[in-house]
Amino acid sequence: MADDKGERIEAALDARGSGAIPAAGMLGRLIDRGGIVFAVGIVLAMLILIQEVILRYVFNAPTIWAHETTIFLCAVAFVYGGLYCTARDSHIRVVLFYDIAHGRIRQTLDVAISLVCMAASGFFAWAAWQLVARAIFRPDGSFRLETSGSAWDPAFPAYLKLFLLAVLGLMTLQFLILAINYARSSVMHRGDSA
Repeated sequence: MADDKGERIEAALDARGSGAIPAAGMLGRLIDRGGIVFAVGIVLAMLILIQEVILRYVFNAPTIWAHETTIFLCAVAFVYGGLYCTARDSHIRVVLFYDIAHGRIRQTLDVAISLVCMAASGFFAWAAWQLVARAIFRPDGSFRLETSGSAWDPAFPAYLKLFLLAVLGLMTLQFLILAINYARSSVMHRGDSA
């Protein structure tokens, strides 16, 4: 019986395929395609670290930029990962009730989950704006980007906070699109059964 359940799970995953789910719409497809940029960023971070190890331990000539650059590349990939998972419907959810629900109940749960996630993402986007405002403006209101304060001193902290704000804004929009499409799907299925 356990093997049968495992086979059903594998069949469901295979049937779903890869990429953004249809309910994610065009935004979800764009988000899914954008994932390759951040995957390449992870590979680039690895190559930078290999180069840094060689420069430091073979030539005794370390760089001042490798550490902060790899942290930044990995951080933006991690932040984008939340948006990517949203478009692919692979975000974390409590499945205790969801897995036993079917039909209209599951579609109602999909709408409710999407709306709750949209509200949470919107709240976090507002909180991210508070961080961004301090990262891009001086207390007198003039523009300046927050920097790391290291010897190299890049503006990565400000860029990362701006990116987080953009991703959370897109995530809020993506959850709204999901809620609308799940609700439409529910209405269409009710119309089919009538």
